[in-house]
Formats: sequence, C-alpha cells, structure tokens
Amino acid sequence: MTVPMFPTRSKRRMLKSLCGCSLIMPIAAYGQSPDVIAPKDNKDAVADSQNPATDNRANPQDRIAFSAEKVDYDAQTDIVTAAGNVQLSRDGYQLNADSVVWNRKTGEVTAQGNVRTTGPNGDAAFSDTIMLTDNLKDGFVENLLLILNDGGRLAAQRGQRDEEILTLDYAAYSPCPVETSDGCPKKPSWQVKATKVTYDRSRNRVKYQGARLELFGLPLVPLPGLSHPAETPAGTGFLVPSIEVSRNNGVALEIPYYWRLSENRDLRVSGTVFSNVAPLAQAQFRSLEGKGAFSVSAFATFGTAISTDINAPETNQRFRGYLDGIGKFHLNERWTLSGSLRLTSDRTFLRRYDISNDDRLRSTFALERIDSDSYFSLAGWAVQTLRVGDDQNATPIALPELDYRLRLGDPLLGGKIELQANSLAITRVEGQDTRRAFVGARWDLRTITKLGQEVNFTIFGRGDVYNSSDNEQTVTEIYRGESGWQARAIFAAAADIKWPFAGSAFGGTQVFTPRVQFVAAPTVANLRIPNEDSRAVDLESSNLFALNRISGYDRFDDSSRVTLGLDWNFAGKLITIDSSIGQSFQLSNRATIFPDGTGLSERVSDFVGRTEVRFKDLIKFTHRFRLDKDNLAVRRNEIDATVGTRGTFLQVGYLRLNRNIGPEIEDLADREEIRFGARAKIARYWSVFGSAIVDLTGQREDPLSVEDGFQPVRHRFGIAYDDHCLSIGLTWRRVYQDTGDAQSGNSFLLRLAFRNIGV
Repeated sequence: MTVPMFPTRSKRRMLKSLCGCSLIMPIAAYGQSPDVIAPKDNKDAVADSQNPATDNRANPQDRIAFSAEKVDYDAQTDIVTAAGNVQLSRDGYQLNADSVVWNRKTGEVTAQGNVRTTGPNGDAAFSDTIMLTDNLKDGFVENLLLILNDGGRLAAQRGQRDEEILTLDYAAYSPCPVETSDGCPKKPSWQVKATKVTYDRSRNRVKYQGARLELFGLPLVPLPGLSHPAETPAGTGFLVPSIEVSRNNGVALEIPYYWRLSENRDLRVSGTVFSNVAPLAQAQFRSLEGKGAFSVSAFATFGTAISTDINAPETNQRFRGYLDGIGKFHLNERWTLSGSLRLTSDRTFLRRYDISNDDRLRSTFALERIDSDSYFSLAGWAVQTLRVGDDQNATPIALPELDYRLRLGDPLLGGKIELQANSLAITRVEGQDTRRAFVGARWDLRTITKLGQEVNFTIFGRGDVYNSSDNEQTVTEIYRGESGWQARAIFAAAADIKWPFAGSAFGGTQVFTPRVQFVAAPTVANLRIPNEDSRAVDLESSNLFALNRISGYDRFDDSSRVTLGLDWNFAGKLITIDSSIGQSFQLSNRATIFPDGTGLSERVSDFVGRTEVRFKDLIKFTHRFRLDKDNLAVRRNEIDATVGTRGTFLQVGYLRLNRNIGPEIEDLADREEIRFGARAKIARYWSVFGSAIVDLTGQREDPLSVEDGFQPVRHRFGIAYDDHCLSIGLTWRRVYQDTGDAQSGNSFLLRLAFRNIGV
C-alpha cells in the first residue's frame, strides 16, 4: 500500500497560518444550481446576455460570487474559464485556485493549482485538483490535505465526496506537527496509515479501514475498527489500552470505552483482566449541569481478600469494590450545596488495585450560604477507616454541624465585630458520644501609631454547653471529659504590636519587625469537657501568636502570656529571604493543659521559627523548626526544598519530630522520614523521573518502634516521552509494606497516550 506523505516544506509554509482551522471537505456543497456573478470592473468579462456571469435568471440565493484576474467565455463550447487568483464564495464558503473551468454542457467544474477551500468557521482543505459537478455538491479530488480543528491533518492520494460522506484512498492521519518552529520538515511522532478513510460530516467522525499505527516511523500495531472524532470535542469509542505488571495482580490489561452521551455528560467504562486475580470492572459518569457538576466512579470485582483482622479468616471469596462520588452545585449567588461519597468493601482493596493509598475515606455533605458579611453552614461527615487495628465501630460520625458567623462594624471605636454560633453532634456505634453548642463574639481593632507601629487589639468571649455519654470507652483518659452535661465560659483579651524598620542592605531592601503580644485569659475548665477536635497540639511558628494555640474548639489555651518574636525580610535582585523566630512566657504558675513535649508545658516555651529562601525561580527552600528551651535540642525539624526548573528539578522533604511525648498520647507520636522527588530532562522530549519515601523512625524517636531506623515505604522510577501529541511512560514502583492482600513488591506500568485517537 502506498500512502501520501504530508506536504513538502514549501507547501507547509503556505499552510502554516491555517493550522488552527477546523475540518471542511474540499468538495463542500455551495448550493443547488449555482449562478456565477462576475465583478463589474472585470475588463475581460463578456457582457452579453449569453454570458453566465451576468445571467440574472437564476435565484439570487443560488449565485456564487467570484473574482479573478481574467474571465473568458467560449460560446461555441459553452465553457467558462476564470484564471489568476480565482476566488469563489457563497454562504460563507470560499474556494481559491489558480484557475477554475466550468463546462456548462457536461456540468463539470474543475479547479486547479494551489486549491484551497474554507468554511464559515475558518475550516480549510488543500489539494492540487478538484473536479466537481455543476451543483458543487459531489466530486473528486487528488493530492488532498485536510486541516482539522485541533491541528490534526489528513493527507490522501485522492478522495471522493458523495452527499455528506467523504472517502479518502491511501490516507495518513496525525495530530503531530510536521515541521519545526523554524519551518524545517519534521516527521510526526506517530501517524495512522490506512487504505481507506471515511469522514461522515453528519456524525463528525473519521473511520479507517486497513489502518496501522506507526510510532517514530516504525509500524507498531494494526488498528482494526479505528475511529475518532474529527474535531476537538471527545467522541464515543474505545480508548487506548493500558498495560501494567505488579506483584499483587500479575499482568494487567485495561481496555476502556468512552461514551459521549451529550454535550454535558459522558461515561467511561473499562474492564481490566489480570493474570493472577479475577477481572476488575470500572465505570465513571460525569455531568456538567447548569448550576454545578458531579462525578461518580465505581470499581467492582469478585475475588479473594486477605483480611487485616486477626480474628477473621485469612482468605475468603466475596464481592470487592469501591464507590467514589463528588459534586457541587451553586443554587444561586449565595447558596452552595456540595458533597462527596467514598466507600470501599474492605481495607485493602484500594491498595491492592493501586487506586489510592489513603488510610481513611471521608464522606461529606455541606449546605453553605456566603455573602460579604455572613456565613452559614449545615454539614456532616462520616469516616471509614482503612488503618490496620482501628475499630470501625469507634470511628465518629458527625451529623449535623451547624455554623453561623456574622461580621459587623463597630460604630464606636471603628473595629470589627464577629459573632458565631456553632453546634455539633458526634456519634459512634461503639464508643463515646458527644454533643456541643456554643455562641461567641470577637472584637478586633487595627491601628497605626504615629511612630509606625501596627497595633491590633482583640477581645474574645464564648459560652459552651456539652453533653456526653459512654466516656469510659475512650482509651485516652485526658480526652474523655466528664459524662453528662457540662458548661464553661471562655474569655481572653490580647494586644499585638509590630514595629517594622526598613533599610537598604546587600544591594536590596531588608525589613526588621520586632513583635510582642500580650494575652490575658482566666482559667478555663478544659479537662471537664470531652476532647474530640483538639488532640493534635504542637507549637509552631504558624500558631505562636494565635489567640488559641490549640486547633479546634474543645480545648482553649487559657494561659496569660507574653510572646516575643522577630521577623526579617530581605528582597534583592536575585534572592528573597523571609525568616521569623519567637518564644512565649506564661505570666502565672498555674497548671497547664499542654502535655510534656509539646513545647508549651512549662512557663517558658520552646523556640519556634521558620525560614524561606528563594533564588529566582530556581531554588525554594523552607525550614521550620522547634528548639528545646533548655538545651536547644531539635524537637521539630522540617525541610522542604525544590531546586531546578519546570523540566528538570529535585524536591526533598525531611521531617523529624523528637518531642519525647509518652505513648499515652497516641495522636502525637514522634516520627522521622525523608521524601525525594526528581525529574531530569535528558533530551527535548525525553525525561527520567523518580520519587521515594523512607521511614527513618527508630527507637530514638519512638521507644515502641521495632524498626532499625531505615525502612523504605515506597518508591517509583520511570522514563517518559512527551511532545504534546504523544505521551509514553514506563514506571517501576515498589511498595515495601504488606497490608492484608496488598503485599509488598514491584509493579511496572506502561502508559501510552495518543492525542485525539480511539478505536
């Protein structure tokens, strides 16, 4: 089979400005029984009644307007000849050629030389010769090039149009560029060659017969039944299969099928067959509605699962699956409804089939109203735990949570007032149940003194009511609180002063900002109240100056204190630096609710700080730390660094928590880990990439740990090719930890993504 090559360099230069045009057939219908209207100033036009160029008997709507350098009419042969930059147009369609010959006796119209046709939307097609019937509806074309809407091209030796069907013989298709940015010829990364290509304009779809895929010029695989949409919008059909090899499932082959149900809805289904386990079915439905959108995905199989429960059988045959849905709707300019649903049949299904590494699945809903001065939320959520050893019956369900906030202006002092009302009910199948409600108010005033000091005043008050039951079932005693009804009042006042000093230094500008905060708060009955949302307590630079340094609502930092800090900012031509450090001092000797090791358990807190360095767009370095106030031991050391460009970069993350907190506080366990991620561009379109997570936690950080301080968690390494019309990737992944039937081991994934192609 001989198939056409894409245009030569000279022709491609001519077509370069039209690469964004959409598809039109070069023999597109211009109308029924057309008439030809010649320009009035054409000196060569024949001006008698026999000249069809001036024949006004036809319907004006059927006429074709044209211009040419020369028009001849031979009355004996009844042939009209237009030559020299011929342009014909009708109803938004236009044909350009070096010459057009119309034989009125035979009804044959022939356009020759640099023929180009364009449609109402800027569609374009090119050829050497087009032969049409006199109604310009059906015809024959040679040496054809079609420019598709998304930049793809169809080239053919010849073609024939019949009504809405265009048939091309010995054709080639590719969406890839066929020349470089400087105009040099470039072989497409991939192309499809076929003995016959059929374009159905009514269905806007291209189908192939005898097709084969060529990758980098080499024949790869036959493609029986290949078809794809002729324009950018997706079309129904099979998608490119994917291949993966893994320790858990063996060789996997996924064959997806895509349905474009309508302009705003689609459905993707796929079946994956494995060499080691039963097949897996998958479906995803998406819909874009007038006021929002939603998506639902489902996975299903029937096979063997190894339970993570030591009391359950090791293996069993059962249904295994996963359901994932998300949606959000803007009911009007103020009201929004959103929700998500995530459920799985067992704790290891997601890891077994490489769907997700999440250890908790959260299902939520929220109804919100937002305007410039108020916020209302009705929300709820439920959690499915996938952690080994966690009891699902002890996992909380929050339903409902009500939250309302109203912001008002202060008519007396000019500050801002915020009112809040909140309620929450937490229920467990087996375990402690808690209900709470509170109302609060906060007043803030910001002012600038004549000396340039920024002063912020805050007054805060809140009243809480709690009711709890089955408190004894909470393992950690300090989280239980007292059962039954409990109430408390919270009050705090604060003054925060910043005094920036700016000046030139090191070729740039630096700003020193000393900061001091005074907080006064009476003792709060914290331990009588159940603790559901304030368990992760840790002193950081982000909460050092917070009015409440404990997250959530169930615990409140009731210490009267002074907090000192220093911020330094430097902005140069190439580098910027932002750094801060601070420490707080408690003003009384009363007992604190903070556990030992949090940095806040004594009158003087640990030092906390943060530094961020940026060098152009090449380096970003962030360091967060906490130093022991007594011996400057590093209690928290966190580093995130990125070096490189978008194509070639290295990312490093390191975290070490050495807080010396006892094992009775399970939410604050110490840990040490390092993360790597890198990508290196080795050629214009080729790159290698990799990432790894290593658990460095040993007995030094966690006395209960049985690890040696170097335990890889998972890694991946791969090579990829991407030239914007073709993506190829080969990835090697390894997981080092067993979780039920999600066993440790290697997996290999081959990814092929072709732009605008399906089967």
